Amino acid sequence: MQKAVLFQGHKRWVWFITLSILTALLLALFSGSLQIKRTIRANVPLDEFRAHMDKRIPALMKLYEIPGCSVALVKDGEIVWIEAYGYADVESGRALTVDTPMSVQSITKSVTAWGIMLLAEKGLIDLDAPVAQYLAGWQFPHSGYPIEKITTRRLLSHTAGMPLGDFTQIYAPGAAMPSNRAVMTKEAVPTREAGKVFSYSNVGYNLLEILIEDVTGQSFSEYLHKAVFLPLGMESATFAIDTAVTPYPPTGYNLSGKSVPVYLYPSKASGGLFATARDIARFAAAGMKENSVLSGESIKRMYKPETNKIGIYGLVFEGYGFGHYLEKLPSGLRSVSHGGQGNGIMTHFQAVPETGDAIVILTNSQRSWPFIADVLSDWAQWRGFPSVGMGRIIWGHLVLSAVIGMLISASLLMAVETVDSFKRQKRTGFRLLRVSTAAILLGILLWCACQEYLFVTSVFPVLSVWLGAAVVVFSIALLWSALSPAYSRKQDKP
Repeated sequence: MQKAVLFQGHKRWVWFITLSILTALLLALFSGSLQIKRTIRANVPLDEFRAHMDKRIPALMKLYEIPGCSVALVKDGEIVWIEAYGYADVESGRALTVDTPMSVQSITKSVTAWGIMLLAEKGLIDLDAPVAQYLAGWQFPHSGYPIEKITTRRLLSHTAGMPLGDFTQIYAPGAAMPSNRAVMTKEAVPTREAGKVFSYSNVGYNLLEILIEDVTGQSFSEYLHKAVFLPLGMESATFAIDTAVTPYPPTGYNLSGKSVPVYLYPSKASGGLFATARDIARFAAAGMKENSVLSGESIKRMYKPETNKIGIYGLVFEGYGFGHYLEKLPSGLRSVSHGGQGNGIMTHFQAVPETGDAIVILTNSQRSWPFIADVLSDWAQWRGFPSVGMGRIIWGHLVLSAVIGMLISASLLMAVETVDSFKRQKRTGFRLLRVSTAAILLGILLWCACQEYLFVTSVFPVLSVWLGAAVVVFSIALLWSALSPAYSRKQDKP
């Protein structure tokens, strides 16, 4: 009898593992995690890589439902390729072009860091002095934390204890909006003591916007335009959008695929820049060679880790400097990057200063993280790195597919047979455990459904839907196995 039970238990485990693997493979294939693609060889001629990407990018856009994408490549410190794919606006059929300025979101932080470092080079600010001494026209709201510990260095590296900020406060071009100073008076309330931990903060960079204005006597937009954009040749870069401008920035598309009209933030320094892929490529290239804005020492300082404990971002990157994420590639080379995400927008640039390589990827879809990860992986393979941290999103797809597969398999097994391994447990206690687990899972799912933004949904736009469905099915199976008469009778047997 005992051998029979053991055999049945072994058989159930075989079924569970087999079903899990098959389900995970199907999900991975359906969601794009497993793709049959031609591998690009390292260091093939540029024309061959361009031909590869001309096929690869449209296929990935179709897979992940990305309306439009603009890409630029830098090789040996020079821009060698720029291309745009898809639509700036799906409804009207307006094509995306290489000259279409796009919202780059938090890539703006990297540009803002250049503006700050220029002030430091000129001796106008001390990175380690309390930032409050430079804010002549604005004061921190009252808090229980020491303001004197909030320095420019800590604002640049997200270690100043400032909150994330309300990134949902957006306005149509031309609409009346509050000033950055008014917004900061409400939002710039420290949530922890400065210098303790990394905490990604839009607010911190928007405080740097006030610093620049009070130190230079210019508007933030005017200062960046004269000090950074013009010298680097970023001809289309702007913080202002005229409703009559041509070409007009693209319509964004959120996680559900719904259109998001062009919008502006009241604050500019953390994510308000509009630029073409060519502009950002010129910016990335400037960080690899002599330029007329910053010295090599200042650039190296921006690319030096200020903190290596960066929370969930540590799954992809190794640290954060001034306005840049940092990582060491498998080849031993150092790479710098920054991405941007807003409602209906996702962007990324990655550079390897030692080799003079960089890539810029701008999209008008919030479903683009897996798309960006795939494009970056192909680029890294071509340049012989052979991978970058963002490529781990692809592995994350496989892991999540396995989790979903296990949930679905467990649900199926619970639905078709009695669980012998629990016969000896007290019926009431065990049933209560299952009911409680199901209630907790459904409660978490309901909470997730009520959120405007979820990290897992952003990173895994396709699989997150399957995960939600799998949790619902698993919870129902738990309730059925705990409450069904057939299960109760089996538990009552001596």
